[in-house]
Amino acid sequence: MGLLTDPSSDQGKIAKVLVKYYGKLCILLYIGGVIWFSSLALPMFNTSTYFSENALLPGLVKSMFWEDRAATQYLQELQDETQKYDSSIPYPWLLAKFQQIGLDSYTHNFTLHSPLNPNETYYGKNVYGILRAPRASSTESLVLSVPYRPPSSIYATTLPSIAIQLAFAKYAIKEKYWAKDIIFLITDHEQLGMQAWLEAYHGVTCGNPDTLKHGTLKGRAGAIQAAINLELHSAKIEQIDLKIEGLNGQLPNLDLFNLAGKICIKEGVLHTFKGKIPQYSKSLYKGWQYNFKNMMKMVSSQATGIPTGNHGLFLRFGIQALTLEGFEQGKYKVMSKIGFLSIGRVIEGIFRSMNNLLERFHQSFFFYILPSYDRYISIGLYMPALCMIAATLIIKACAKWCQLQDNSKTVKVGYQISYVKVVLLFFVLHGIGVFITAFPGLCKSLSYFYFNIEVGTLVSWGLVTILSLALLIPYLTNNIRKCQRSCDLLCIFALLELGTALICISMNNISLGIICSTISVPMALIIDTNLNKYVKTIQKIFWLIVHPASVLFIMVLVNTFLMFNQEPTKELILRAFYATHKAVIYSIVDSMIYGNWLYTVVTSIFVPNWLCFWCVACNAVKTISDAPAEVSKSTKQD
Repeated sequence: MGLLTDPSSDQGKIAKVLVKYYGKLCILLYIGGVIWFSSLALPMFNTSTYFSENALLPGLVKSMFWEDRAATQYLQELQDETQKYDSSIPYPWLLAKFQQIGLDSYTHNFTLHSPLNPNETYYGKNVYGILRAPRASSTESLVLSVPYRPPSSIYATTLPSIAIQLAFAKYAIKEKYWAKDIIFLITDHEQLGMQAWLEAYHGVTCGNPDTLKHGTLKGRAGAIQAAINLELHSAKIEQIDLKIEGLNGQLPNLDLFNLAGKICIKEGVLHTFKGKIPQYSKSLYKGWQYNFKNMMKMVSSQATGIPTGNHGLFLRFGIQALTLEGFEQGKYKVMSKIGFLSIGRVIEGIFRSMNNLLERFHQSFFFYILPSYDRYISIGLYMPALCMIAATLIIKACAKWCQLQDNSKTVKVGYQISYVKVVLLFFVLHGIGVFITAFPGLCKSLSYFYFNIEVGTLVSWGLVTILSLALLIPYLTNNIRKCQRSCDLLCIFALLELGTALICISMNNISLGIICSTISVPMALIIDTNLNKYVKTIQKIFWLIVHPASVLFIMVLVNTFLMFNQEPTKELILRAFYATHKAVIYSIVDSMIYGNWLYTVVTSIFVPNWLCFWCVACNAVKTISDAPAEVSKSTKQD
């Protein structure tokens, strides 16, 4: 900054060039960043996957699993048993089977107090068994988990997963080569049961302390090194889809993903990523298009921060995990369907390889994007694209700072900068963001004493009211909005904050960062003060379109049109409004239970930053073109 602000340098050559060409430079960097990221789907710009951890030794042992008949018998018995439990887990039967196999068997009780309804309480029970390693002293362990889904569940059944889990436990307990404990876990209420079990296992609370009471565990194993979550929907399947996205966009170590794919290939099991296999085309464009669509499916899934399976909750504890989901009918034709024998050998191969590990997964990548299951894009390739896009904001902020130092560029109205008032407004806008973040918890507290209305409805209408009233803030600060230099200073703060926030978010969740930057950066670059009133109006309209609430509604509306395109337009819009309301409520609930920070990031960073730009867009600075009119009026008065 010394080169930009040193008076003796007469603002310097660099500053003069920056002020003169920053607009073209910003456009060039933004377009270059978008093209860079898009081109990463080309094979020449990404890399084939490979193993970094030699200790895994994948597929070097002969598969010995033969308990497929036991799995079939377990499935038949379990189907009969679930008829007695319409909406709960048949834990007596599961406990009896674990004990019959020879595992240390336990149950785990947990309680959920509804985050947005103090009158609702839910109870759940997990069942787990531990195979003690015969060649170690319970210092390390692996997990094989299955979410139990009762007959009343809206999701596809997972009973075949439990059957093969029991069959693998029956096989594994007879073997003497295990150096790590194996935990066989069956969870209740989908991800809720998994979250409660993990919190109880590690003795921590990840969400609000008064929401999920995770209880205690009667039995433990060693430190968990890795986990595999099974979701098989039929005893005979055509393909297995590998799911990796975890909470807040976390991903498992790439070696674990490669391991699962390698074992599937060894056992002749068709495996996919995002439901697709790699496609090799002579046409460069068709190959890019296929990989780009697959890559964007991962980006859209990871950006939400919602796990694609129970495996996603392990990642925050440093436990590498993924989900194997088996489909009875796949997208690709196969000669014959896969039965319990092949599935069991896939599980055996993965666990025997993980049993070879001498230390935690650490050799391979934790930050990557997959255009297909056999190619990856590392953080060193995708971060430059994001940095190019975010750099446009930093460059414009520097250029405006240089302009701010030149008194000759000041317009007629509002010469002096009120630094204190601008900084105070900046903190007030961020205080509003903090209030919006805490608003759902405040509504729940007030509902105990003053309201008889559903908390979810109160939160939704309250957020709409707050966000609507916040649009009036610029008109309450006339002393700032009428001063061009004050508006420019606020714009500099907003540009620097947005650029820094995008880079920081992308370091943790590149998908969220790239989506936010692609949408918000072009609009932020057009925000300026020295514009005529017609351009200012267009500027306000465009900035309202990229309001976080508007972006969410537009995305939901587009998705609604694609899914229900046969319905009338009015019904689609109403359905989109309802879905948007539910999306906001679910994001709040996820933040309270699981610690998902999507709602917190949007309300505490992006909403205040949007309001800063909104105050700049609503400036009342008189442009030079307005000056003749003012002069003529003053002449007439004289």
